[in-house]
Amino acid sequence: MPLPAIPRRVKIGDAAAFAGTTPRAIRHYHAIGLLAEPERGGDDRRRYAYGDMIRLLWIRRMADAGVSLEDIRAGFEGAAGIEQSLARLEESLTSKAAAIEAQRAAVHRLRKVGSPLGLLSPLVSGRLHDLAPGALRPADLDALLVTERIFGSLGAAVQANRFIVLATHPELRAEEDRLAEAEAALDDTVSPDDPRIDHLAARRCAHETALGVAIDGSGLDEALDGLLDQGDEHAGEQEGGGRMSPMQAIGRMPYDFAPARIRYEERVIELLHPADQDGDTPPTC
Repeated sequence: MPLPAIPRRVKIGDAAAFAGTTPRAIRHYHAIGLLAEPERGGDDRRRYAYGDMIRLLWIRRMADAGVSLEDIRAGFEGAAGIEQSLARLEESLTSKAAAIEAQRAAVHRLRKVGSPLGLLSPLVSGRLHDLAPGALRPADLDALLVTERIFGSLGAAVQANRFIVLATHPELRAEEDRLAEAEAALDDTVSPDDPRIDHLAARRCAHETALGVAIDGSGLDEALDGLLDQGDEHAGEQEGGGRMSPMQAIGRMPYDFAPARIRYEERVIELLHPADQDGDTPPTC
């Protein structure tokens, strides 16, 4: 069986096709000194020989592995520091692989849970997965999302206790709804000195105290204690971008509260956490 015609040299288009790249990329390799300019034929076009193709194939293999062109050139030249560059590349690839795995796990949870709850950390979604469908409201999920961003997965897991109690105690949920409606009415038409603010803050304080009693009686805190003991294990579960301190995060989350609403929130904090040297003073609501 006769062999096909075997060229002694090939044009740039054939060289690019064989190496799995483009003529433009090869010209760039020439421009940066990564691939020497080959001899030119009578038509003044580049002609690539066996040695050129070997170099080009190695360039493509290293580039496909993620090695930068500068590091490829350093490797060919035997320059010192290539090992450090490769170590950094491996570290970067490991980080990317971990990010991809985290994305895969998030998609898996989302499909399994069947709601946005699956996009929260496993620590949070796992505590809420036994609730009846619809028991967790969209606004509850929104609050958990914000809390997880500010305080991490452990903070959101603590907050999950609140939503479990609200979902299983209709009378507390009803009062929560009434308070939320009244709080939304604290707009720019209400003065920060309006006496209704103190009354509403006292109601919120009493409601939060009742929620605390219900949480204590449900054993939810005891179940959470075991999770808190595993804090190091779950320390990296927070979803989202770069880490910020809670105060930095709070300062970047807009709520568009009117002055009356801000005064109300301050008053609730004062009632729930009265100043005391021993720190043992109970809420004054």
